[in-house]
Amino acid sequence: MAPTREIRIGNRNEYDRLAEVMFDAIRNGPSLYTEEQREAWASQIHSGDAWTQRLSDQTIFVAQEHEQIVGFMTIAAQGYIDLAYIRPHSQGTGLFRILYQELEKNARTSGKPRLRVHASLMAQPPFSAVGFEILHEESVTVGQQTLRRFKMEKHLETQ
Repeated sequence: MAPTREIRIGNRNEYDRLAEVMFDAIRNGPSLYTEEQREAWASQIHSGDAWTQRLSDQTIFVAQEHEQIVGFMTIAAQGYIDLAYIRPHSQGTGLFRILYQELEKNARTSGKPRLRVHASLMAQPPFSAVGFEILHEESVTVGQQTLRRFKMEKHLETQ
């Protein structure tokens, strides 16, 4: 039997569970980054005031199967997609596209003219597949590690 999947808006009570999804995706999912880079990116599960503040300023789209959150995406002011993570066992199932479609629908309804993202090496292909263009590749330093990523954007047609 196929899992029952629900896409909905997340809430403050789920911030710890979202942090676990993020950690799981970075540390346990397929990756083009080294183990050292993954550890620098996610040395521990996010928590505390900084994590709460970061999420409270965003709209969170959550994918849940039964009682487990299996993925989420967030959109901040001016159409910036800050976080997009799928648990390893749910990657490759089309969940990224489903979450993204809900986020884009919300952005269009809100009148946002474009969406922007800094996509990791793993996130760049799915963002390209939904119409994002690479503006340029860049590197960020986290701890002692340098991670490559892509600055991308998608212009939304006005309706």
